[in-house]
Amino acid sequence: MDKVLEVKNLCKTYVVNKRQNNVLRNVNFEINSGEMVAVMGASGSGKSTLLYSVSGMDNITAGEVRVCGEDISGLSENGLAKLRLDKMGFIFQQMYMLKNLSILDNIILPACQSGKIKEKHSQTAERGRALMHKLGISDIADNDINEVSGGQLQRACICRGMINQPDIIFADEPTGALNRAASGEVMEELAGINNEGTTIMLVTHDVKVAARCSRLLYIADGNIEGEYALGKYTGSNKLRERERQVSNWLMEMGW
Repeated sequence: MDKVLEVKNLCKTYVVNKRQNNVLRNVNFEINSGEMVAVMGASGSGKSTLLYSVSGMDNITAGEVRVCGEDISGLSENGLAKLRLDKMGFIFQQMYMLKNLSILDNIILPACQSGKIKEKHSQTAERGRALMHKLGISDIADNDINEVSGGQLQRACICRGMINQPDIIFADEPTGALNRAASGEVMEELAGINNEGTTIMLVTHDVKVAARCSRLLYIADGNIEGEYALGKYTGSNKLRERERQVSNWLMEMGW
C-alpha cells in the first residue's frame, strides 16, 4: 500500500519571550493511500499544529515530513505552494471563501491557479458543477457565499478541496461550525469521498466525526500516545457501535 504521508521525528517549537514551547516532540506516523485518519486529543495537545506542520502550512523545527514521497522541508516557498495546490486539498472549520466570487467560482479557483489539469475554463467549470452535483448542492452554483447555509457552504469547501484531484485532503475540525444535522451530512460526504479512494487526515474532538474514520491517532503533550484501527466505514447502520468503540478507547487514553 502506497504511503501518502510519512512523518519521522517531527518537532515543532515556538519561542515566546525567550522561552521555548515544545508543541510537537518526535512525532512519528504514516498514512497510507485510501485511509481516513482522525487526530484526537485534549485542547492544547498539538492537534492543529500537527496538521498545519505536516501539510506545509507551518514550518517544522526538526524531523522529516514526506508527502507523496517528497520531503517538504527541502522545498522552496514556491515549490511548497505548488505541492499544496497540486497534491493537497484543505477543509477548515472557518470556511474561507472570497465574498466577491460565486460558490462555483470559489470552487474552481484552485484549478484555475494550478494548471495541473490541462483543460479549458469551461471544462474546469463543468468539473466543478459535477462535484457540486455529487454533493447535492448543484442549485447554489451561482449564489453568493452569504446566500447559503453553513452545511451547504462546507460541502462547497469539500468540492473546492477536491477540484485538483488531490492525493490527500487535510481537514481541521471540518464540522466544528455546523449543527448536528449538517455535521452528519458533511461527514457522510467525506466518508463517501474516502470510500472512493481519496486519502483524508482530519483533526476533530467529536466522537461522531471520528467514528467515520478508519484509524485514530491520540496526541497528548505533543506526542502520539496511541492509535486505534476502526476499519473502513461502510454505512450509518454501524455508526452507533463505532461511536461506542471510539468512546471506550478515548476513556482508556485518558480523554
